[in-house]
Amino acid sequence: MKMNKKKWIRIVSVYSMIYTVITLLNSVLYLCNGIYEDPSGNWHELDRAMILLIGIAAFELCTNLPVKPLILRYLIAYIPSQLLAFAYVGLSGLREPLAKTAYRDIWINFTGLFVLLCIINTVIYVFKKKKGRKYNE
Repeated sequence: MKMNKKKWIRIVSVYSMIYTVITLLNSVLYLCNGIYEDPSGNWHELDRAMILLIGIAAFELCTNLPVKPLILRYLIAYIPSQLLAFAYVGLSGLREPLAKTAYRDIWINFTGLFVLLCIINTVIYVFKKKKGRKYNE
């Protein structure tokens, strides 16, 4: 996989957009529940950034593998990256006590975002494949 400037810009853009949306959504949910400051503070923001980095890096590296079918590529990306996210959560427990639902929460959030990325990637893949077929006919 060739990593040109355009690809790096796309990866950084996707990372930044997802991080911004997740952070804004988190803030809105806190405010709706009457919580005016993030109880976990800055560590929570850094942890979110690291978990997202793990997911985006795995997704970008593995979904471009020459493996068929597409679902197998997604599994190759998902399983080790989810395990790495669990390891990161476990290590963050050395810094401060984990919430009782920490592993469940990371599984739900990480899996949800990963599935969303897979759906978007699949739609783009199918669209490009159909578009390429029209030009060949």
